[in-house]
Amino acid sequence: MKLIVATRNPGKMREFRLLLVPLSAHLWFPAELGLEIHVAEDGATYAENARRKAVAYVQAFGLLSLADDSGLEVDALDGAPGIRSARYTPGRDENRVAALLKHLHDVPWEERTARFRCVIVVATPSDELYLTTGVCEGYIAFEPAGRTGFGYDPIFYVPSYDCTMAQLSQQDKNCISHRGRAVEAAIPILQRLLSAEGTARRGRKKTL
Repeated sequence: MKLIVATRNPGKMREFRLLLVPLSAHLWFPAELGLEIHVAEDGATYAENARRKAVAYVQAFGLLSLADDSGLEVDALDGAPGIRSARYTPGRDENRVAALLKHLHDVPWEERTARFRCVIVVATPSDELYLTTGVCEGYIAFEPAGRTGFGYDPIFYVPSYDCTMAQLSQQDKNCISHRGRAVEAAIPILQRLLSAEGTARRGRKKTL
């Protein structure tokens, strides 16, 4: 059983490989498919961007496809960077972290509330779409801490663990992260779809 996971982000790839272990499916990532598919991620919502990616891959390869879009929403910035999190400022993750901290330099701790949000869309070869969402609440730290994770993880403080997301083990992060929760909600859907696909394939073999 095969599942396309439509991301080229190395950090996301690592997380999806672990989060999707319960499926016992063969995961295919774009880099392994040998074909470049460019999808404009300029939709108005996370769901729209995730849908575009999932549909593009299922149409290209005819296989069950999963895509996500995610972002960091900071209350003191009216929800920014939000859907533009990956494009908040040019450069690397460190540049975006620095820009965000600069914009929050005079914001007190109690007003630095924020959340990571992830939306996953699963697209099937029969044009069905399924959507799940995951959210992780926290605060924006005053300075980066931690060496694991990626993106804004070094400045996203998780109260229940008293540390930033980048200071968590991968296992702990997957248990409470926005992506972990979105995948957890998607697992039963994927199991059902993959099981149905396997049953249909066995049925076709018997008729040959």
